[in-house]
Amino acid sequence: MALKLLRTIRLDPSDGFVYSHAAEPGEWAVTGTFRFFAADIESLSGKERQAFRAGFMGVESFGWSTLVIVTEATAEEVAAATERLAEQLVARCGAPGMAVARAAAQEEIAFAQSLCSHPPNTLVALHRAGEEAGIRESFRTLHRKVSRLDPAAAFRIIEVEGEEGAMEEVDIVVLAGRHK
Repeated sequence: MALKLLRTIRLDPSDGFVYSHAAEPGEWAVTGTFRFFAADIESLSGKERQAFRAGFMGVESFGWSTLVIVTEATAEEVAAATERLAEQLVARCGAPGMAVARAAAQEEIAFAQSLCSHPPNTLVALHRAGEEAGIRESFRTLHRKVSRLDPAAAFRIIEVEGEEGAMEEVDIVVLAGRHK
């Protein structure tokens, strides 16, 4: 059975604007939710809040990506991603040593792999919310809709699976007023 792992992807340059530190395209990725365990979720704002709400974490850069893609990976690539994440946990998060960091990295990578039950090239999006019981994560997949007019389509249509309704409302008029 082929192994799979998540990779960061950019469909447009928006990640560079919405996150204080955007992941580079093509990095191995994990959810990165552990970075918010000690945070006061209610006080997050701006780019930090956006990273909390919708960011996957790139293993190499520790930056954020709105979307990831399911990708086939070799056992060596999975092992290298796990080792790199463990190194990052020691260097950036204060893990007490590589043994502890490696165990945590293995859990993070295993969870990321559990999101890869879809075919390769499936896009995955994340939504986090703070609740009394802790942080709730929900995931959805995005697939290109195939139609008989596909080659002639001026616009691409994407079907969303796993989302019951709008997570939040956006008032464009209010947003436009903020930038005057």
